[in-house]
Amino acid sequence: MVIIMKIAVAGTGYVGLVAGVCFAEKGHDVTCVDVDEAKVQMMRSGVTPIYEEGLEELMRKNNAAGRLHYTTDYQSAYKDAEAIFIGVGTPEQPDGSANLSYIATVSRQIAESVERDCLVVVKSTVPVGTNDKVEQFIRDFLVRDVKVEVASNPEFLAQGSAVHDTLHAARIIIGTESKEAEALLKKIYEPFNLPIVSVNRRSAEMIKYACNDFLALKISYMNDIANLCELVGADIDAVAEGMSYDARIGARFLNAGVGYGGSCFPKDTKALKYIARQHGYTLRTVEAAVDVNAEQKTRLFYKASERMITFEHLKVAVLGLAFKAGTDDLREAPSLDNVELLLQKGADIIAYDPVAADNFRKKYPEGPNRKGTIRYAGTPREALQDANICFVFTEWNEIKEIAPETFKQCMRIPLVYDGRNVYDVRRMKDAGVEYYSIGR
Repeated sequence: MVIIMKIAVAGTGYVGLVAGVCFAEKGHDVTCVDVDEAKVQMMRSGVTPIYEEGLEELMRKNNAAGRLHYTTDYQSAYKDAEAIFIGVGTPEQPDGSANLSYIATVSRQIAESVERDCLVVVKSTVPVGTNDKVEQFIRDFLVRDVKVEVASNPEFLAQGSAVHDTLHAARIIIGTESKEAEALLKKIYEPFNLPIVSVNRRSAEMIKYACNDFLALKISYMNDIANLCELVGADIDAVAEGMSYDARIGARFLNAGVGYGGSCFPKDTKALKYIARQHGYTLRTVEAAVDVNAEQKTRLFYKASERMITFEHLKVAVLGLAFKAGTDDLREAPSLDNVELLLQKGADIIAYDPVAADNFRKKYPEGPNRKGTIRYAGTPREALQDANICFVFTEWNEIKEIAPETFKQCMRIPLVYDGRNVYDVRRMKDAGVEYYSIGR
């Protein structure tokens, strides 16, 4: 029997909104809370504030079913909720530590609003021990005589497949300090029919960092091997294929490229590095991954710099702006580092991205910028027209499907630097394209 519960979700970013919508999809009564009234009105009309496949359809479906609500009135949302999920941001600070101010704000709002016993569940990625502090903080500011427990329930969604990753997760991690909290969280996730791993709170917090940092390590390792492949004459695609058959290694996260970006890996590697140093320990593997990734992002730019005398007044096509396909997120996107360098060198950039161009335009408005200029194309072909050089930073299908002959036909100089290894080396050569990729 499906147990319907009254749930509130604080924050409507990738973590909070996707969680809230998926809880509603499984039958729970969910109220999503955000401070932005315009954003709330947008969601009430069935429009998602983030680009995520399948999310808008589920929002409209559950809005219509009366299971999904949006509000800026946190007091009404929290006062009688059986469980309150915290999904607000924990952005990186200059020293690499996590900014917990949004967590603190929501925790105090909960303490001052709840009118019944409830479970507060932290889904945000937080340093180990944060849930302990949240529980104490809430108890310090409680207005009414109610019992509030805190649990950890880290998310493992990937942007671009967040809805699928939530509804079809490999496992649910719950970290609790009491049997009552554990039982309540298991009830909430019962309709998902997924494996549940139940641990204590600090272990749950560490699992999140350990998983993300392991995947970041894997990416940086493959990029390091790819760079060596170029020097010794090996092909990283062939190497990755050979590795993928080893069950101990697995086939995922073996693609070489210009490094990882997004909201998780960069922030979480730096945060775990900071946590370790705070405890007098050096995570040498994680620190190496951070260093390799920082250098990898601009590897193709510097390779192109060796080929070109100057970028000044050169028409540069940039294909792909988001940190990966399937999202409009620009956080830590390699395109940002490279566009900044190109503009500083006086390049005239024409950029294309099917989804993230509007977000990029906010950072780099169309027209003169630094010593160069930037404008935005509506199609890949428009971006390539008469270009002297092309950089590929995101593996969108619209970009992957460009025929090698198109580069030859459209570009003034068919010179392509591919940061995602999306094109076949031999086909590009046969088409007369001067082609450079990673590790091939």
